[in-house]
Amino acid sequence: MTVGPLSKQAERLSPYSMAVAGGGLALCILALLIPMPLFGLWTFGIGAALLWAALLVRFLSYRQSRLRRRLYDALEEFVANDAAPSFTTDLNGVIGYENRAAIERFGGRGGQTLLSTLEDIFAAPASTLSRLQSRALAKGAAREDVVMRHGHVRLAVHMIGEDGFLWRFEDMAEKGSVLDGDAISLPMVTLSKNNRVLFMNDPMRRLIGHREKTLDRMVTDLPIRSGDVHVLAGVEGRINARVVQYESGGSGRKELYFMPEAAPNVGEWDAFDALPVALLKVAIDGTLLQSNRPARELLAIPTHDKLGLSDLVEGLGRPVQDWVRDVAMGRARKPEFVRASRPQNDTFLQISLNRVEGGESQVELIAVLSDATELKSLEAQFVQSQKMQAIGQLAGGVAHDFNNLLTAISGHCDLLLLRHDKSDSDYGDLVQIHQNANRAASLVGQLLAFSRKQTLKPEVIDLRDTLSDLTHLLNRLVGEKVRLTLNHDAGLLPIRVDKRQLEQVIMNLVVNARDAMPTGGEIKVETRNEVLREAFTRDRATLPAGEYVVVSVTDQGVGIPPERLQKVFEPFYTTKRTGEGTGLGLSTAYGIIKQTGGFIFVDSVVGSGTAFTIFLPAHTARAEAVVEAGKKPIPDASMAQPERGSGVILLVEDEAPVRAFASRALRLRGYTVIEAESAEEALDTLEDDSLHIDVFVSDVIMPGMDGPSWVSEALQHRPGVKVVFVSGYAEDHFSEQQARIPNSVFLPKPFSLSELTATVQAQFQ
Repeated sequence: MTVGPLSKQAERLSPYSMAVAGGGLALCILALLIPMPLFGLWTFGIGAALLWAALLVRFLSYRQSRLRRRLYDALEEFVANDAAPSFTTDLNGVIGYENRAAIERFGGRGGQTLLSTLEDIFAAPASTLSRLQSRALAKGAAREDVVMRHGHVRLAVHMIGEDGFLWRFEDMAEKGSVLDGDAISLPMVTLSKNNRVLFMNDPMRRLIGHREKTLDRMVTDLPIRSGDVHVLAGVEGRINARVVQYESGGSGRKELYFMPEAAPNVGEWDAFDALPVALLKVAIDGTLLQSNRPARELLAIPTHDKLGLSDLVEGLGRPVQDWVRDVAMGRARKPEFVRASRPQNDTFLQISLNRVEGGESQVELIAVLSDATELKSLEAQFVQSQKMQAIGQLAGGVAHDFNNLLTAISGHCDLLLLRHDKSDSDYGDLVQIHQNANRAASLVGQLLAFSRKQTLKPEVIDLRDTLSDLTHLLNRLVGEKVRLTLNHDAGLLPIRVDKRQLEQVIMNLVVNARDAMPTGGEIKVETRNEVLREAFTRDRATLPAGEYVVVSVTDQGVGIPPERLQKVFEPFYTTKRTGEGTGLGLSTAYGIIKQTGGFIFVDSVVGSGTAFTIFLPAHTARAEAVVEAGKKPIPDASMAQPERGSGVILLVEDEAPVRAFASRALRLRGYTVIEAESAEEALDTLEDDSLHIDVFVSDVIMPGMDGPSWVSEALQHRPGVKVVFVSGYAEDHFSEQQARIPNSVFLPKPFSLSELTATVQAQFQ
């Protein structure tokens, strides 16, 4: 029945139509009494219009009520003899009509609400009726299968006009349930998907003595294992009952049927169910003969019938049947680690098989199962830790060799640039070589950062100031679709870190967060103080007790799957497409934080986002900057070229290309250079007492005697000589040896011509 807008308005105004008509009639009478003809004519016209409007509203309202009455009469005639109970209600749920089946089923309920009719016969009727009515208002009709006291019912509702509903109850007991609960003597309950009791039949109530609302108050050994024997809290004590579970369609509801059994006799295998040890009895062909409850729970099986050991475990490295046969023949007694096949989560087991003599001289096997999942997890973590350490050592070694090569490449390029000016045709090519060598040096620096063998220049900083200075660059990095927010602890403690390296860590994390949100979102960078009263262990790392500054970078991106979380800090591991990243960003961050003495952790939920959390030790010293005693700062390479010098330098370097570049660079600045390719050759050279040496320039790691060792020996006879150490490794790789050598400085590879000459010039001052 379609209602026009005019009819709708007429229905709304119908209660006021008599008042409007009375007002119109009064105006018409007043017009006849007014002596002024023009005013009286206007008054009569208004009164007549009100009268006609009232009559039109009454007519339209009457016609609408007649149409509605016809519709209701037709519906009532249609459902009068329907076998399914049917009701009509208004918007408030008040029943107007009920057919014969409804009266027989529920009694006469005219004038009452549908909610009061149903509240005693199924669970949560208010929410169900409200949900169905809302869907019917939106779509015209709705239906839902519900569990009632006497079985399953399909409850359907149809919109009648705009202010009424037709409700219909269709019994579904023969479709949605195995048995009618009240029609059988077998105890049964109907559960919701949250294990709340929706219905309990009379045999079940007699068995436990009362009605319960939750399953855990009835069954003492949850979870339910269909086909297994469970213990019920009966009215007269513990009752053993075998449970059969039936899933009711896709609604999540289920029915449990309980078949009471006698308690197992002492000596039977079922008596081992109370033991906390998982046990199996296995035939020599691998067939499971018996199992106790802990074993069935561990293997996620309801019963051992028609199963073999090979159906339950895998990962032995050979057929399970061969292992069983070897044990039966006495050839193997060693426990084996296997993976359980049935559980959804990875479950690892340690199984010990022992040979016993069964009945009639038959050989049988007893299997003792132990959950080794945690042990395997620790083993996997240890392997991961060893792998990360091995990769770090490899990265450090590769970086050292590359630094030697890059020193030679960039150094000789510097020498060539000295002989060419910008007007030379080769100048642009040389600049390209120099720039790409610097890019390669940056990549090698990332490898050193991961292996924690880079040179850090720590200083005491306020992280709030550092992040404030970095904000402009970060906003440019994230783009327009991503919003960056920073929150700081008002009393944030200072930290002692390499500021440039920490900025690199923050930028790497923010860029990764941006890439995880291709459609946009918010990145939060937060800092706070945190005090650990006792040591805290997480992800194989133990944080000592103390004060920390915590930095967290959180995004709302796609998240990282759990199987990939353990690999995110590995170098060259990336989920990005080719050309979008090297896979060194997070590994670099990991190495920098570890070398600084901090800790970095990652948490992620697929579809919700990822959070990286950094713990940095708070610096409580009062000094604003810490300069180690005996260490001279390396001159800034950006300073003006040093003046020509004079003096004698002993250059010790095992790499011929690096030695050739360094010697030429120093000679160009006016120094006399004596070369040696090993520490032993350098010591032989120094045996000439007439030879005067001003500065030693030595590599640290060399075949045979290393740099600090030969320098220490040489200084015993030449105590006034100053020293410049160079190395492709970090300074802290040999910091203890260098600390014992006076007047020594460190220059990391790769270095440029100006850096080398400036450092040597500083030692002459």
